[in-house]
Amino acid sequence: MRIFHLYISFQNLPDMINSLSVSILKSNSMNLKGTTTDGRMDTLGADQLNTLQSITVSRRLNQIDRIRAKGIGDHISLPQLVVCGAQSAGKSSVLEGITGLPFPRQDGVCTKFATEIILRHTQNEISITASIIPHNGRTAATADELRNYRRRLSGYDELPETINDAACCMGIRGFVGSGDSAPAFSADVLRIEVVGDVGLHLTVVDLPGLVSVENEEHDAHDIKLVEDLVDSYLQSSRTIILAVVQATNDIATQPIIQRARHFDRAGERTVGIITKPDLINKGTEGRIALLTNNLDSTRLKHGFFLLKNPSPQQLEEGISLSERKRQEADFFRSPPWREHGIDLSRVGVDRLQPFLQSLLGDHIERELPKVCAEVRLLLDKTKIQLQDLGQERSTVSEQRFFLSKLSMDFVGLTQAALDGTYQHIASDFFGYDENGISRNRFRGQIHTLNSLFADYMRDKSQKRKMGRVPIDDLFESSADSEEGRAKEDKYDHSSDADEPFYMNETEFDRWIKKIYRNTRGLELPGNYNNALLTELFHEQSSRWPGIAKRHIHRVHEETSTFVTRALAHVVREEHIRRDIHKILDRSLQSNLDTALDELRKLCDDERAQLITYNHYYTDNIQKARHDRANTVLEHALQSVSDDWGKIHVSNTPHDLAKLLGSLQNHVVVNMEQQACEEAKAGLAAYYKVDMKTFVDNVCRQVVERHIVRNLRHLFTPTDVLAFSDEEVELIASEPNSRQDRRKELKILEKHLEESLFELRS
Repeated sequence: MRIFHLYISFQNLPDMINSLSVSILKSNSMNLKGTTTDGRMDTLGADQLNTLQSITVSRRLNQIDRIRAKGIGDHISLPQLVVCGAQSAGKSSVLEGITGLPFPRQDGVCTKFATEIILRHTQNEISITASIIPHNGRTAATADELRNYRRRLSGYDELPETINDAACCMGIRGFVGSGDSAPAFSADVLRIEVVGDVGLHLTVVDLPGLVSVENEEHDAHDIKLVEDLVDSYLQSSRTIILAVVQATNDIATQPIIQRARHFDRAGERTVGIITKPDLINKGTEGRIALLTNNLDSTRLKHGFFLLKNPSPQQLEEGISLSERKRQEADFFRSPPWREHGIDLSRVGVDRLQPFLQSLLGDHIERELPKVCAEVRLLLDKTKIQLQDLGQERSTVSEQRFFLSKLSMDFVGLTQAALDGTYQHIASDFFGYDENGISRNRFRGQIHTLNSLFADYMRDKSQKRKMGRVPIDDLFESSADSEEGRAKEDKYDHSSDADEPFYMNETEFDRWIKKIYRNTRGLELPGNYNNALLTELFHEQSSRWPGIAKRHIHRVHEETSTFVTRALAHVVREEHIRRDIHKILDRSLQSNLDTALDELRKLCDDERAQLITYNHYYTDNIQKARHDRANTVLEHALQSVSDDWGKIHVSNTPHDLAKLLGSLQNHVVVNMEQQACEEAKAGLAAYYKVDMKTFVDNVCRQVVERHIVRNLRHLFTPTDVLAFSDEEVELIASEPNSRQDRRKELKILEKHLEESLFELRS
């Protein structure tokens, strides 16, 4: 079975217009109201109405043909006629009768692959060109080889040789260069384009016929390939199906009728064509007549047409189109056909031609708005694809300008992120996700990390800590959101080996007493020297470097994540984004190394002699002493009140003496304990003051100075200017595939714009 994709455009438009002009200009025999000079009403005759219809249809057909010539049909389904039927149904003769064109015949060859014949009418001499369009399944190398096939023909007599050459290139079984394992069919397309004085615009696609049963020549893969190829035409809603069936077969069971009903359930685009009525058994003409009159059980919305094709002998003798039509008319006027009341409007190719013209015209008018909408949609998508490809950059200067533009966009984005001005630039980048979280607001993320670092240092940075604080209570201020909880998890060191060693007050005092005994010098009992406080502080602050280092790494990770997201927002091309990211990664790592060096300097300062000029240190010492005195006083008052109640101005001197005695009993007389109490207060005071200083120094001198602030200098236009030409070309040059894609899209954009203008005219 072959299938033909048919598109007709009549070329007698000038003659039609002239005919109309002559009719209209006969003003001497017709007045303005449309009556003749003798008063009789006159109307446009049937021929003139047909002429008007032909003009409209021809104009639409020419519109479709012009946009098809631009290649739009490869992207959007266009209105078309498809002639389909069994191999022996006589489709080629039907097609010749419709178009009047002699199509080449060569049994067993043309049916091996799709052959697209394009006729374009011009006033020039006829030129014939053959080329191959590879299907998508071909490898790149094979596809290029097939695309390179191009042959100019001097006449139609070279078509058989051209078809044979194409089959060899496609590697079809049975042709030179192919083995027994080669496929019997190919999904590649042979395109034969005829341009010149051919009389009409016509596009014909001759497809391989459907194979019902596997045999020695056709396996299951071949059958499936042909079925998919045929169905791709029938399933289009813009295809009018001309289902050709042989009169000698049972029409209802013909595969093409069943397939047409499958793809066109409403029957809006299917026309039946019955051929070879001269081969039926005598006495069965009545059944064919019922089918032709659309009165049989097998009915189509658009009915059937009955045609008599030339015999093989007549075809071999080169019967003309006019002779064919004459013999066809004589055949159906002869017995027994004239005796069965056949609707003569459904008989013969002369009746089929105007019907198809009208049907196709109505079909085009109905589908044209949809085609316009699809062309407009495809044009919008093409523009978006071109925009995604970015500016063309074939020279080094264009490439450097391209990188400079990217760097400016990146600097603007990072500056907004550092300043926290999220509303003035790239609102989509700084917006919220589905969980109400904005992960790209960099300054806010850094504030959160620094705050959590400060909270952790305040609550859990000591090596020895009295009591046990529940982990859930450590981050009350940031536990209100999923983002806060996610950040808290990063600072949960409960499983770390350097977690604080929790102890009670007695154990803590015992540790201080141990250090005191190991650091005693020449000081008098009850006093302590500077070495004690220094060693106590160094021991208590020994976890600071690890905590701060982890914080620096977390800030670095957050910075790297932001850079990745910012680059993804600014740079759409993955290979360019990857190359730029490699450069920025080196800068980010350098910033991290510098930050860690700065942190080491801060930690070295903390391991040196204790120094502070912060008055809060002495304030904290005094507060600790006052707290101890208040505690002693409270205990003394409690002891006295247990004996004689509350103290009052009326108490006797004896009562006050008892109070003073109680206070004296609470005075520490153990010199070692006194020194340890003072050292404990000094440690707490200095630790509190210095811890705050350390946190501020880490956040300002390390995080802000070396990581955050340097973010704006990662990728600047100045950096791009410093790149060598080789570096610029390596980063920003376009691959050949991208250049080719841009050219294809620009051509498609141009053709779509022209087609849209054409369809609107």
